[in-house]
Amino acid sequence: MKQLTVDLGERSYPIYIGEGIISGLAATLANHQIGTKSPILVVTDENVAKFYLAQVKDSLEAGGYRVATAVVAPGEKSKSLAVLEDMITVALEAGLDRSSAVIAIGGGVVGDLAGFVAASYMRGIRFVQIPTTILAHDSSVGGKVAVNHRLAKNVIGAFHQPEFVLYDTATLKTLPEREIRAGLSELVKEGFIWDREFVEWFDANTDKLLALDSEALAHALYIGCGVKATVVSQDEREGGLRAILNLGHTIGHALEAVSGYDELLHGEAIAIGMVGAAMLSEKLGNPGSIAVETERILRKLGLPVRIPSHLDTDAIMSALMHDKKFKEGTMVFIIPTAIGEVEINSNVSSVWVREIVQRLKGEA
Repeated sequence: MKQLTVDLGERSYPIYIGEGIISGLAATLANHQIGTKSPILVVTDENVAKFYLAQVKDSLEAGGYRVATAVVAPGEKSKSLAVLEDMITVALEAGLDRSSAVIAIGGGVVGDLAGFVAASYMRGIRFVQIPTTILAHDSSVGGKVAVNHRLAKNVIGAFHQPEFVLYDTATLKTLPEREIRAGLSELVKEGFIWDREFVEWFDANTDKLLALDSEALAHALYIGCGVKATVVSQDEREGGLRAILNLGHTIGHALEAVSGYDELLHGEAIAIGMVGAAMLSEKLGNPGSIAVETERILRKLGLPVRIPSHLDTDAIMSALMHDKKFKEGTMVFIIPTAIGEVEINSNVSSVWVREIVQRLKGEA
């Protein structure tokens, strides 16, 4: 088992990465002083529940824990205030108290939703992240939890750090191919922002990663989570540096909102957004090779690199203007200045962004 630490002083926590380690969840909870006197709530979705819910529940109960469960529909639409209220109802009916914990088992949607349940229930109870997708390596680390509004993504949320993140790579074996590719999008993003050598390794090991080779996957997750942990340790609440983790997310979040959160997977939308950011980089005077290389690697992973033509440009621009990073005709973008290096540019013209959106749609 590999271990990383997110260094946040008294809020520091470990990330455990290994194969088969979910079987020791009860012991890990006990090691983190999450006792058996108060009930715990396990939140997952319908897809993950089929594979792991019974196993986790039985294991926890064998360890002396009283377990309530909540199963939500898969997909971004479960990150809503209505579903949040349902989760709070389950917690209340199960008798969760201030010493209880919420355990998220699933992808980023489940982690964000369950984390916000934990952050808001009784003004905050403990929380554990057990990601079961590659994509969730990003969202499970860093304590950003949220639900969506119909006009914008992740605008209702909090910072609520987990007690620990437990990443059992065996759970990734049941992922559909499309989910694997979407997850690798966010994983290679960590390289694009921070580590050129990781991007080069990623490029050379694409086939192994797509085949879920255990050794390659564990290495990639260790490096990717390590980048996230390093950045979060320096900037917990996105006061500066942490914003670089949003490479591709400004356009990506808008595409998700406009398509109703059910056409593009998050990693697919972010892939298109990363290409858009690289195109903006060229417009700002950086080498065109950045966009070429970014697009080549994402295509190699089988990811979309263009906006679906039926999505309306005006609707995309409207969604962008609801983004937290928009103000007075300009937008904050994370701009790649080289492969493995980015800058935070807070003065990107919305006119330029419209041009890039049109270019990504093949209209310019």
